This record gives sequence, C-alpha cells and structure tokens, in this order.
Amino acid sequence: MKNLIICLILILTVNIPAQQSKLSKAVNLVSEFIASEKLITIRNEYGDLAAVDSIYSLALKVNDFDYSEALLSLIFATVPYREVPVQTPLLKIKLSYPLISADEETFNRKNKNLPRYIFVDSPKDDYGDMDKFAHFFGSAFLSYNSRIFDLGELIGYFVEAFEESFKVQSRIDLRDIDVNYYGRLFGKILKQNKNTLPSQILFIRSLKFFSIIK
Repeated sequence: MKNLIICLILILTVNIPAQQSKLSKAVNLVSEFIASEKLITIRNEYGDLAAVDSIYSLALKVNDFDYSEALLSLIFATVPYREVPVQTPLLKIKLSYPLISADEETFNRKNKNLPRYIFVDSPKDDYGDMDKFAHFFGSAFLSYNSRIFDLGELIGYFVEAFEESFKVQSRIDLRDIDVNYYGRLFGKILKQNKNTLPSQILFIRSLKFFSIIK
C-alpha cells in the first residue's frame, strides 16, 4: 500500500473534531465534482494537469477561499482509500482507521475519474499516480500552515517511518517523499502568491527529466 497518511497524522493531533461537519461537507462536494462528467470532459480535452487545477479551484470555492481549509479537504477528497489498515508493531493487532469520504457510489466514481498521469514518469497503468495527491496537498497544507519553520519535511519522513513500523507499507517509498517536496513548495509559494496553481508546481517536477541542450 502506498503512503497516503501524510496528513492523517495531523488529523489525529490537530483540532479536527470541531470542524468535522464543515470538512465532511467540503469533502463530499469536491468528491462529487471529481466524480462528475464535467471533470471527465476536462481531462479528455485539456489533460490531467488542467483537471487537477479544476479540482483545486472547486475546493477553494466550496471553502469560501479559505486556502488552509481547501487544502485540508483536498487531502480527503483525493485519497483513493476509505480506510487505512495498520498493524501495531508489538502486539501485531490489525486495525482499520476510517477516513472522511463521500458515499460509496460517489467514492468509487471519484476514484475512476481521478487524474493520474500528472508527471512525465507517471506509471502508464490504470492506477498511475492517483495516490500522489494526498501527499501533494497534505504537504502543501503543512507548509502553508507553518508559521515559524516548515514541518512538512520532518513530518513527511516521520510518516514514512511510521508506515514502515506499523506495516502500512513494506518499505519507505522515495517517490512519495519526492512528491512531498513539491507539495511543500506549493504551500510555501501559495503563502506569497495566491494565484499559484498546483499544475505549475507539478510541472516543475517533470522538468527535471529533461536536459537543456544549448
């Protein structure tokens, strides 16, 4: 299982219960948009990066342009899982932690429609990089809300180690950590320039695969 708990750690430690209803509503609305024919049309006509920007813009609208709330809702709306299976390291107890998500039908259609070919090196299978959005938006949420220093990198590595210890995944995924970096970059830039779009940062990652020939 891929690393998808980049912000789940936050959900267990910050003041989520007080805003659970508002967050759930936003997650449902964003999920419904991802599940819609409109997003399919955007993907077909303009590509997956344009679709990511559309999802982000919708999240801003349903959260009244509260950027922190929008990023938080995007974590849950884009995670392709409804629960996180973990196994405790000592007692080997298997647990399933439910995540905030839309109803099952919307959730399944949402997963089918999620953009997945967002990088030049995205796997060309049916799954692609659809699991990378929780990393990207989770890291952006951390970075955007960091006031003194950026906790994103520290927590990103912690989450990877957490998952390995609790058997959420078999090994640390360096590619997930790479995407976390660009999510943090998005969060940092967003604090200075609210017009920044996710596609602009995601595209930067793909540029490193091309050499500039003078």
